[in-house]
Amino acid sequence: MIDRRIFVSGLGGFALAAPALCASEMRLSFAGSLKQGSLVIGHAPGATVRVDGTVVTVSPGGTFAFGLRFDRTNAVHVSASFADGSSESRDVMPAARQYEMQTVNGLPENTVSPPPEILARIARENARIAEARNRDSALQFFAAPFDWPVKGIVSGLYGSRRIDNGKPMAPHFGVDIAAPKGTPIRAPADGIVSLAEPDFYLTGGTTLLDHGHGVSTVYIHQDSLRIKAGDAVKRGDVIGFVGMKGRATGPHLHWGLDWFSMPLDPALSAATPLPEKG
Repeated sequence: MIDRRIFVSGLGGFALAAPALCASEMRLSFAGSLKQGSLVIGHAPGATVRVDGTVVTVSPGGTFAFGLRFDRTNAVHVSASFADGSSESRDVMPAARQYEMQTVNGLPENTVSPPPEILARIARENARIAEARNRDSALQFFAAPFDWPVKGIVSGLYGSRRIDNGKPMAPHFGVDIAAPKGTPIRAPADGIVSLAEPDFYLTGGTTLLDHGHGVSTVYIHQDSLRIKAGDAVKRGDVIGFVGMKGRATGPHLHWGLDWFSMPLDPALSAATPLPEKG
């Protein structure tokens, strides 16, 4: 068996590979950002692919996906075994990022410190979100860059360390886009609706779109939804409307991206740069 290994660095956010093989010889390749929090699109036609030892879904054309955790500091090992007995591997080193500290005041206190009698409801709703995120469908709608789902002012960034009503919270795993209540929210890519709930306790109107291979996007705090679970949506379809239900101080969309249970930065997978932060 021939095993060809290359180290890939995310220096500057894009792939830099050692010149062990010329481009025409390499059958395992990556596209897009390699920063912490990135969704990485890989290509290895006809191969069985493992990411850190775990087999991932590969499309008939050779496309696959994996994520780089927001705080990952060691390399991700990706290997591809081809039908001819050869193999290639890459050690993908994420480029480090600096995350903001964000203080948010004026949130409904019962969403920052929920009363004990509501905790079971929150756990059930979180379990349903987790179930939707862990789908591993054969869809291939994740491979093209995403459109921004709503026009507005960015009011919260991925990875921000949050202090809500004076209470330290988990990092903010999504991009917040402030827009007037009722602003249409559009699907950033084709997908299947894996979850559509109008009134979860913390997240309000909540929709998840399955884009395939464990890649999903989430839309929360919606005022109302236009779709239901199982619907097929096309890029640009209206899926709901901006609101401020749940843990929110004003109308905005929280847009998230996940690879299975790993939260990633949707801004790094968008076709256009992050809009100016408000």
